[in-house]
Amino acid sequence: MRDVLVMVGTQKGAFFLWSDRDRRTWRVEGPLLKGWEVSCLEVDRRGEPAIYAGVGHHVYGPTIHRSTDWGVTWEQLAARPAFAEGGERKLERIWTIVPGREAEPKTLFAGVADAGLFRSTDLGESWQALEGLNEHPTREAWGPGAGGLCCHTVLLDPSDPDRMWVGISAVGAFRSDDGGATWQLKTEGLPIVLPDQTHAGVGSCVHRMVLDPARPSRLYQQNHQGVFRSSDAADSWQRIEDGLPSQFGFPMVMDPRDGSTLYVMPQESDEYRMAIDGQLAVFRSRDAGDSWQASTRGLPSNCFQGVLRGAMAADGLVPGGIYFGTTGGQVHWSADGGDSWEAIPCQLPRISSVTALLVERS
Repeated sequence: MRDVLVMVGTQKGAFFLWSDRDRRTWRVEGPLLKGWEVSCLEVDRRGEPAIYAGVGHHVYGPTIHRSTDWGVTWEQLAARPAFAEGGERKLERIWTIVPGREAEPKTLFAGVADAGLFRSTDLGESWQALEGLNEHPTREAWGPGAGGLCCHTVLLDPSDPDRMWVGISAVGAFRSDDGGATWQLKTEGLPIVLPDQTHAGVGSCVHRMVLDPARPSRLYQQNHQGVFRSSDAADSWQRIEDGLPSQFGFPMVMDPRDGSTLYVMPQESDEYRMAIDGQLAVFRSRDAGDSWQASTRGLPSNCFQGVLRGAMAADGLVPGGIYFGTTGGQVHWSADGGDSWEAIPCQLPRISSVTALLVERS
């Protein structure tokens, strides 16, 4: 049997939403990892599936939990990413966990705050800092956004084992062409919030980046000050905002089957950070960002919630399923690629992350 699973990370645990391929009715499991703030949930399919959860606790701090039975039981990994003892940087939050490529069956990457990138080559039993990024020559000019100084996005080039990108708020986009040993700041064409006199290009607040796996030189990002596309592997960026009512927003999702179909959720400015005019709305582009159209059918009006950077996902079915969770704890989904929307009947805590996938179960 092939099920649809939507994993939702919240301030008070994780919730798993299960449905069949028709996506008409939903079963809610949870709270899982009760008592933990769940920042991210990721499935590693290289072998027996395993779910990795980046979590935090006001007493125990941030750590990583793993489940090999689809969330029924969890184990806390003994090791976690950590900066050098005695230094000024501390592990504050695990923003993302990304499995390596098929040729790297035991590799994981973790993007964290205070902004840093770590790699494990033994499925999380130990972690090594990628010092080429963490100690980048521009580091002294890095500054936090409202959500802190966070490495929240890690993208791997599927065709080049040495190339990868990260997004750091409020610093910019970086690319490595040598497997993470060295990194180049890639902000040409992006707005700089507070220009640094010594390190030009630092200070672009990347909110979310996505990569077109069929065209790995094409990337997109939702920035603090606009929506952008790169056609040259992030060497330069161009605005793509025709039809958008605001430059500000957090999430960005690509249709897994079509790298020209994108979804964003503009908000009412960096000051207010809520649905524009009280209308919750998803904007879709089917032409690689050249134009955008609003999709509101089935979404509530008189709604003043927001959607965080990791709280939107796609399932890869045809027609595509799109999901997002709000700061008010509501989960909305579309089973027709964003033409119309429904609310899953549950009221959850504040939602940090949403991940959607297909699960093969006997």
